[in-house]
Formats: sequence, C-alpha cells, structure tokens
Amino acid sequence: MSCLDVAGPYPPTCSGPGRPVPVAPVRLSVAPAIMVRMRTEPDALHTLARTHLPADLAARWTGLLRPAAHLRPAGAADPVVGRLGGLPRLPEGTDWPVWEGHGPLGFVAELDCAALPGGELDIPLPADGRLAFFYYGDEDDDALVDTADPDTWAGARVLHLPPASADAPVRPAPAGLTPYPELPLTVRMAPSAPDFDLPALTAACGEDAFPDAFERAIWDHQSGVAHQIGGHAQAVQGAVEVVVAHGALGGRDVSWEDPRLDEEAGRWVLLAQFDSDEDADMMWGDCGALYWLIRPDDLAAGRFEKAMCTWQCC
Repeated sequence: MSCLDVAGPYPPTCSGPGRPVPVAPVRLSVAPAIMVRMRTEPDALHTLARTHLPADLAARWTGLLRPAAHLRPAGAADPVVGRLGGLPRLPEGTDWPVWEGHGPLGFVAELDCAALPGGELDIPLPADGRLAFFYYGDEDDDALVDTADPDTWAGARVLHLPPASADAPVRPAPAGLTPYPELPLTVRMAPSAPDFDLPALTAACGEDAFPDAFERAIWDHQSGVAHQIGGHAQAVQGAVEVVVAHGALGGRDVSWEDPRLDEEAGRWVLLAQFDSDEDADMMWGDCGALYWLIRPDDLAAGRFEKAMCTWQCC
C-alpha cells in the first residue's frame, strides 16, 4: 500500500480523490492462464512468521493467508491482464455509469477475467468477460462514497462486460470528464496477509497476539503501490470488511460496537483494490485506496450490483 503505517478508528476520514490526465487507449492482450501462473512471487510471509512468532502462533497466522492476484505495471515481455485508466469499451446499450445529481463516474480499471489466474484464487471470479470499475472522483465536488450512507453508493460501480464487448469501439468520455492515463497491468500470484484488525484473525489468535516487530515487518513487506484481485485487502485504517459490514447492516444507524459486525464482516470478500498510483495520476485522498467487496454467493451468481465500495486513506 501507499501508506500502511497508519491505523485509525472506523470510519476513515480525509480529503477526497484527485483527478487525472488523458492518454491514448491501449487494447488488452489476453494471455494464456498458464503463462500468468508461471510468474509467481517468492513467499516471504511464511518466512516472516517463522522469524518473529512462536511456532504455534505462526501456524495459526499462516493458516489465514489467502491467495491474491497482485497487479503490477506490465513490462514489454509481460502478459497484459488489464489496465488502469484510459477509456472503456462498452457494448451497445451499456451506458457510462453516472451518479445522478453529481455526474459521470471516472473509469478506474478494466480486467480481463480469462487472463486472470482465477483458478488459483479462492473467490469465484467469472471465467470470461471483463470487469470494469468506475468511481466518482470530481475534486470540485465534496460528495464522497460512504458505505454508511446508501444515498452515495451510486458513486461507485463495477460492471461485468461480455466477452464480445472486447471488440466494441472505445467509448469517449462524457463531457467534462478527463480520463486517467492508461497503465497496462500484469499479474503475479502471492499469498496475502489478514489485517491485524480482521475479526477472523482475532478469533483465531486472540487480542494483541502479535509483537510490534512482526506488525512492522508485515507493513514493510506490503509497502509500495498495491493493486490486487482477491485475497486479503491491504487496508490503510483497519479491516475494510468491518467497514463494509457496518454499511450492510445499516450504516449510520448501527453502532461500531454492534456485536453483529464480526459475523457480517466474515460474509464479505475482496473483489478488487486499486491504490493511489502516480503513474496513472490516481490519488484517492491522501495516499489512499479504493476497495470493492462482495459476498461470494453474489459473485458466483454474477450479481455485481451487490458489490460495495469503500475507501481509506492516511
């Protein structure tokens, strides 16, 4: 993450997202999944656990690790699985998402499901088509997406576009909206670590189970820009699952001490996170990140309208 050494109370507070600069669009190239699977990262998390924790605690912690598809800028020889920014290819009849009363959403990212190593993840991603993510980030408008306020949820959308739409013409940006620069992405599989505030981690390991040196080592390991599909979210200000659970249970009408939060948080999984990224002129608040979460049964059924977006920043 851009800023992982800050932990704060729910909900996060900071200024709103920044705005972009345009570049010409680039087509996605579908890479065979076997090529993607060969590009894996060394597993440092098990090593860190063995180094800093007693054997029994290390075993419990590593038992909670989840596979994640970590997205990185694609080099010349890398298979391209998606991109940040640019302009989307929307099929005929699909409108550019708009937040009524505010304006069109910014096009954040597009991912080719057939190119992602979905078989290596523990969430039921679609086998084909493209996932397109949109988020309202007008810096001249104080309106922000807030999981505690359903009236703001229209400020974030994820669309599952059919495979044939990859040949659709590029959709021009609506008037007044400046596209983000385009950045092709490749993927590497690697384990992901649970947030130290995740209820499932507390249930398995207890309160305050981890020495400061271990927490600092995990933060150092997760430093840098972090775009990701599946796995544990790399949160900036506490477990995003709890934030989404709070919104799902009623938001502002629900206390952060509500005993239902822990159970509800366990029903949500990370679909995608997109970090602040200078190369794509994306700044979500102060070095923050966007997170889309969804219940696994909604994901398996293709009910992407049920996904919930939250964001955190330093």
